[in-house]
Amino acid sequence: MIYVRSLRLSGEGRRNPNLYPYNVFGSRRGEQMIFEPVTLLYGNNGSGKSTVLNLLANLLGIQGSEQMTFYCQSYFEKYQRECVLGFGEDEYGNPISAPPKRSRYIKSEDILYEVKKVEREAVLEEELEYQQKLQEKAGKKTLKKGSLEWMERMEILAFAQEKYSNGETAMRLFDDFLCPDALFLLDEPETSLSPANQVKLAETINQMARLLDCQFIIASHSPFLLGTLTAKIYNLDRPGLVTCPWTQLENIRYFYDFFQTHRKEFDGTKP
Repeated sequence: MIYVRSLRLSGEGRRNPNLYPYNVFGSRRGEQMIFEPVTLLYGNNGSGKSTVLNLLANLLGIQGSEQMTFYCQSYFEKYQRECVLGFGEDEYGNPISAPPKRSRYIKSEDILYEVKKVEREAVLEEELEYQQKLQEKAGKKTLKKGSLEWMERMEILAFAQEKYSNGETAMRLFDDFLCPDALFLLDEPETSLSPANQVKLAETINQMARLLDCQFIIASHSPFLLGTLTAKIYNLDRPGLVTCPWTQLENIRYFYDFFQTHRKEFDGTKP
């Protein structure tokens, strides 16, 4: 399914070359992106990947869109008004005017925040239950789980303990966030994921796009996502809006050359 068919960037310019987001797309004024069921935005830091996603999220009004700082807000909003969205059609050929309400913009920091929250709550509850068992053995009064006193104790422990994210928890969160019949904007979803989990996520995205009427627009420079996803790839490191195969991307060639240099170290060895 294609909910959003295209995004035409603003054709306007500004005298001040540093005004965001005009400065990001200065060489791409008035150019248009055409989106597929899965579209990848590739590029180094500052290339505009996240800006495109946030533009789309704000123009579409979907959950997860970021608000600009006061200094940038007026220019960002003006830039938005100068962009043009094109929508797709449903299975009956009727034009789509907006993506489904469950559509979402998921940023890497969102995943890290949710992972940290879930993991910390689990650890704190285990710690409190352990302390309760020690209290019982000592014949002392214990707290009822879920009570106000229990929650207060959890808050106290929260200041003393933390547990950082891991890939398995991130994958479970993606399972919760991703659902059929929706548009998803994903900003560097590979964050915190091992190569194996990155490939697993990419395979899930391929299936959801092919079978469950989902559309994905993804910013990434992960070779595992780029090489596994069945996607149109925009290389934002080049002037204009240029598409190319994943094997021609600079970072991918860097990986390839690196492993070719060390190929003899792999020959005849087993993991």
